[in-house]
Amino acid sequence: MLRVRCLRGGSRGAEAAHYIGSRLRGVFTGWVQRTFQSTQAAAASQNNCAADDKATSPVPKDCLVCSYNEWDPLEEVIVGRAENACVPPFSVEVKANTYEKYWGFYQKFGGQSFPKDHLKKAIAEIEEMCNILKGEGVIVKRPDPIDWSVKYKTPDFESTGMYAAMPRDILLVVGNEIIEAPMAWRARFFEYRAYRRLIKDYFNSGAKWTTAPKPTMADELYDQNYPIHSVEDRHKLAAQGKFVTTEFEPCFDAADFIRAGRDIFVQRSQVTNYMGIEWMRRHLAPDYRVHIISFKDPNPMHIDATFNIIGPGLVLSNPDRPCHQIELFKKAGWTVIQPPVPLIPDDHPLWMSSKWLSMNVLMLDEKRVMVDANETSIQKMFEKLGISTIKVNIRHANSLGGGFHCWTCDIRRRGTLQSYFE
Repeated sequence: MLRVRCLRGGSRGAEAAHYIGSRLRGVFTGWVQRTFQSTQAAAASQNNCAADDKATSPVPKDCLVCSYNEWDPLEEVIVGRAENACVPPFSVEVKANTYEKYWGFYQKFGGQSFPKDHLKKAIAEIEEMCNILKGEGVIVKRPDPIDWSVKYKTPDFESTGMYAAMPRDILLVVGNEIIEAPMAWRARFFEYRAYRRLIKDYFNSGAKWTTAPKPTMADELYDQNYPIHSVEDRHKLAAQGKFVTTEFEPCFDAADFIRAGRDIFVQRSQVTNYMGIEWMRRHLAPDYRVHIISFKDPNPMHIDATFNIIGPGLVLSNPDRPCHQIELFKKAGWTVIQPPVPLIPDDHPLWMSSKWLSMNVLMLDEKRVMVDANETSIQKMFEKLGISTIKVNIRHANSLGGGFHCWTCDIRRRGTLQSYFE
């Protein structure tokens, strides 16, 4: 600030006037110079922006990412990896999502590798599955291998990782958009890292890329006293609408959503809360409608071994977990099919899933389905529907928690956005 002291007397007054004038001229000249320099800088910046705009290629007309449903002809898919898979630490959310007979397994091996021999067989099965998909004309992409045994710590919790085996759990493709799910298990907090290279490539090809709000996974997200002691407890709690995840912040796994064009169906589960569903509803509106459906399920987690849409107006509905809103589908003209009882033996380890992975199939198109080579009953069911079965054995891969639908995320299907449900 220029401070002027008032001076009396002729000559001193003239000197003061001259001094003030010279200072003001200096200030004005400096302001003009700075303004000119700023204008030059702005112009240069605009020129640089224009140059950058010219250097940036426009969004391609044919985006690599485009999938609206579960059955249009499959052209490109991500298939997960079993490499370096680790048993998650036995935290409250893991306990609530696993069966009591395996709790000792988690308590003993949490933070360590799954049994090496079993993993080796699972890896070989998935490699063969990839080869078969390629033989069917499908482009196959794989996530990066990561050391999931590394411990990590946030301000709210610490854990080790799990795997990048189930891309369906973490990625949801809606049209030309890839949505990264926030997840609900602490062991899966950093799972997105295995897919970032692929997602960046898809983004550079023109896809939209959205990461849902990442939860803190603080203690408040979980009911620390969730009372599970038996299957009866699970049924009772599920009937009461009580889950291990609270409404502290949004969370969801992508595998709790299943797509049918403009209509997307979702369940409130142990890993997907109402805040997460509401986030998806607002994010996808008005082009897509998100519908909440529920089941008689003692342990709801991921919808695709309970309710798997396999064609326009065609759905597999688990007879052990009936849908409470099934009449809505029937009234809309949908065909509801109950798959046969799974054939997987009781002594086969299913550390993270149920036998109903038999219905967790992958549609290559409306007339081709990838199905477990051991599940002859469901193969016959598909054949009666006029759907050819592509038989693959992934029995050891099943033990890690998923069937063909779980182990994959379809990136591109040849089809258009339509409405199949009114």
